[in-house]
Amino acid sequence: MAADDPAPATPSPVTPGVEVLGRIGPNWFALVMGTGIVATAGAILPVRIPGLETFVDVVWVISAVILVVLILVVGLHWLRHPTVARTHARNPQMAHFYGAAPMALSTVAAGAILVGPDLIGERVAIDLAWVLWTAGLIGGLFTAVSIPYLMFTQLNVTPDAAFGGWLMPVVPPMVSAAGGALLIPHMAPGTGRETMLYGCYAMFGLSLVTSLIIITMIWSRLVLYGTSGSARIPTLWIVLGPLGQSITVAGLLGAQAGAVVSPELAQGMAVFGVLFGVPVWGFAVLWIALALSLTVRTMRRGMPFALTWWSLTFPVGTFVTGTTQLAAHTGLPAFEVAAVGCYVVLLGTWLLVAVRTAGGGLRGQLFGPPASGPVAVGKDPAR
Repeated sequence: MAADDPAPATPSPVTPGVEVLGRIGPNWFALVMGTGIVATAGAILPVRIPGLETFVDVVWVISAVILVVLILVVGLHWLRHPTVARTHARNPQMAHFYGAAPMALSTVAAGAILVGPDLIGERVAIDLAWVLWTAGLIGGLFTAVSIPYLMFTQLNVTPDAAFGGWLMPVVPPMVSAAGGALLIPHMAPGTGRETMLYGCYAMFGLSLVTSLIIITMIWSRLVLYGTSGSARIPTLWIVLGPLGQSITVAGLLGAQAGAVVSPELAQGMAVFGVLFGVPVWGFAVLWIALALSLTVRTMRRGMPFALTWWSLTFPVGTFVTGTTQLAAHTGLPAFEVAAVGCYVVLLGTWLLVAVRTAGGGLRGQLFGPPASGPVAVGKDPAR
């Protein structure tokens, strides 16, 4: 799940320093999400590849550094430009991407559990994971309530406005559920660990049901009005995020249940991971085909680079982690091959988007004021 670029199609370049600080938005946390998922997905791949472990370590460190930098920059943004920051929260495009920050925290937390022990020691890594996970949990629950509330009561939303970015504020609890599942083995047996297990299932349901409602609205928008402006086409890939992440969570919780609840319940939870995961995986493959077709169609007509391109990283990464869980639970080589193949695609996409973001950021082309209203949509055969 990545950020939508609310700037105009051809934003005027801005100079570094104060102007950039005054215009940066929460959608930049998509860089952390898209980079962190490369590390976490690589760390749990069902097939070991020479050099992958070192690569994963480096990528996780990069994601952690970017997270620290963005926290400082966005914090300064709120201190020095509070009016601009408040307009982001009231903008019907940008507001949804406040969900990117808690997901960034949770993604780096997951990396700390999977990668951190070998780099900074297990005790420090797990303590760091708890801090980041807790902050991501609180922030994610807040956005899951506050942003829909703003949509219901204050934001001007048109019938054709639904797009992938609407998923951003409601998916963070699902990402927290995945991190919580990874933390369960590091908790003492007892009520606390059992509460964590059931709490993660509750967050799984919170995000899943809400995401299914929004995905239905996006499908309806596409059928009735067609695709939106080209800069938002990549946000269609965000739909893959809750699908892949839900498969991941169901698999992780099913794997951890045996040490927490009774054997009967644990067996049911493990079975649920497969019975839920495989059908949702099938729909995710369908969505990949649709999103890919629409993306290629738009690129042929000239799709400018924007922060929306980060939508091609984190969601694909969750599909990799979900496929990896299915491989672990079923033992099918087909899922192993699919996980590795999609990870290779993820690497190529991440490198492309990272290079383009670095270039666009240095030139100031990715900074600009948020759009004042929804992007025009319509069914145009030439689009």
